[in-house]
Amino acid sequence: MNTINIQYYKHPYAEFILGSYQGKLCLCDFRYRKMRSAVDERIKRILYADFVEKSDDVLAATRAQLEEYFLGERKTFDLPLLLAGTDFQRSVWSALSNIQYGDRVTYQELAVSIGNDAAVRAVGNANGANALAIIIPCHRVIGTQGELIGYGGGLSLKKRLLELEQNLFI
Repeated sequence: MNTINIQYYKHPYAEFILGSYQGKLCLCDFRYRKMRSAVDERIKRILYADFVEKSDDVLAATRAQLEEYFLGERKTFDLPLLLAGTDFQRSVWSALSNIQYGDRVTYQELAVSIGNDAAVRAVGNANGANALAIIIPCHRVIGTQGELIGYGGGLSLKKRLLELEQNLFI
């Protein structure tokens, strides 16, 4: 059985679980979210791996880059990523990665960007299955009327992240 190195990372914004597999970040998610076990089991199943609590260079770099992001010193991340999901999920996550710091898009706009404007609900589900929070910026997706909806870290954190980016983007 392969291993995924994990560590817990507590920040004033939220508490995260970080995971790396073969030198790539595969997990940066909220430790206490509702879908925690489903996300963990999906990653373990796809990678044929178990979690082992152990640090490595990728996890150290992730912690450092997250700190810089929360301080407003980083707008993009430079980490090797491993997206553990279906082809459709990976297409949504790739589109999410193209949303610039400080920008927001609707679920509808995200669906259009992947060439499937009828897949709004499926795009929302893939967005919610994102295991690389902050790094793949699912917090930048909002409802059609501009409302804050659906975030694994909670709506108050989503609001805080959008405000952080908006204030520093100007």
